[in-house]
Amino acid sequence: MKNKLRDVHFEVLRKVKKLKSSSQREMANSLDMSLGKLNYLIQELKSKGLVKIENFKKNPNKKNYLYILTPKGAKIYTNLALNFLKRKMREYDELQKEIDEK
Repeated sequence: MKNKLRDVHFEVLRKVKKLKSSSQREMANSLDMSLGKLNYLIQELKSKGLVKIENFKKNPNKKNYLYILTPKGAKIYTNLALNFLKRKMREYDELQKEIDEK
């Protein structure tokens, strides 16, 4: 990817995967970020082809959307998850080493 994705992108992809039909407000609250920031991040992920946004066709409330990871988004999500876990394991090992030295 041209622009490097950050942990915040991983968290948004994670929420999209988990809470497909949540409103952006609900997702923003669960991520502890502003609605504007989440909207910006979702639009950024959409422009990169990682997330697809659809509204509920039969729902009269057109504010409800369905957020879907694209195949490309699922692949990126998996890579980000693996990198996240590797980094956390390194941090754990470093902390364990510090504790053992004391």
